[in-house]
Amino acid sequence: MAIYKIGVLEGDGIGGEIVPATTSILEAAAKQLGGITFEWGDFPIGWKAIEQHNDPIPNVTKEGLKDCHGWIMGPHDSAAYPESHKTVRNPSGELRHLFDLYANIRPAKTTPGTKSGVDHTDLVIFRENTEGFYADRNMYSGTGEWQITPEVVVSTGVFTKKAIERIAHAAFKMAMKRRKKVTVVHKANVIKLGSGLFLNTCHEVAEQYPEVVVDDYHIDAMAAHLVRRADAFDVIVTENMYGDILSDLAGELVGSLGLAPSINTNDHLVMAQAAHGSAPDIAGKNISNPIGIIQSATMMLNWLGERHNDRSLFDGARMIELALAEALQEGVCTLDLGGSETTSSFTEAIVNKIEKVVIP
Repeated sequence: MAIYKIGVLEGDGIGGEIVPATTSILEAAAKQLGGITFEWGDFPIGWKAIEQHNDPIPNVTKEGLKDCHGWIMGPHDSAAYPESHKTVRNPSGELRHLFDLYANIRPAKTTPGTKSGVDHTDLVIFRENTEGFYADRNMYSGTGEWQITPEVVVSTGVFTKKAIERIAHAAFKMAMKRRKKVTVVHKANVIKLGSGLFLNTCHEVAEQYPEVVVDDYHIDAMAAHLVRRADAFDVIVTENMYGDILSDLAGELVGSLGLAPSINTNDHLVMAQAAHGSAPDIAGKNISNPIGIIQSATMMLNWLGERHNDRSLFDGARMIELALAEALQEGVCTLDLGGSETTSSFTEAIVNKIEKVVIP
């Protein structure tokens, strides 16, 4: 019996509803399989951590996560934190920085049973997660912004060959398992040195994957291409800010940002984190849609299955995916997707389907 320690960080807003929904669904899959056990570790972040430790991401959480195989991170509402906590990295940014989770992997796939703005789309965005134009995490110490005068601010973008190479390799390795096509997104026509280094380095890495077809687009053109022909793309690799923007756009195009999953990884750790926010306006009403974080957790299981060569983890992920697909095709969904289920009743429906799923 393989045991995997998974950290649980509920976060703020709807996190207290959708994260427990996700762990109960993973428990149901583990019970059905019988070959794996999840050992859960609860760690505070966000408002709960501020109340308990005067810190939205306290050391007890950072240290506890070091002993986990991976963790599920709920959304945070850092924009509402006290001013004293707004001068430091938000919880997700801090964990990405602290654990060097350099790859933010965000798929966007048309899902039967949901309304979509594009058809037959199945793409994955690889977002470099540690530098680029995100000034709160692109420095070893401090932040890459300076206010020269009350009317003048300088914000830096950082690009290093090492960081670009590793996200490019991650993207090309994924492409080799899919349709063998990579699109590099950049702005090298204007940001000639920084974005130029990103583009050129990706093309250098591409030489090691001769089976993969490579093209590239400027970020502004890429946004238009996604809207017009999202189904033409397979794996997209880009820097931090562009990846954040494009993945939100792609998520909405295929149905809803509420469905959009992601994982943050390095070579030995994985953090499951839905792309959406904490939705404080509906928190506590039992109407939030947990699919984004559930699908993020299935991505985590697949990642752990590959790292630990454990077929049971792949089967668990597949079991959950099949249960979700069946529910959505039957119209079993939450209010935001046109259904009538609450968060808890939707979760119960998925658990019931997992108990009946047969892995092909």
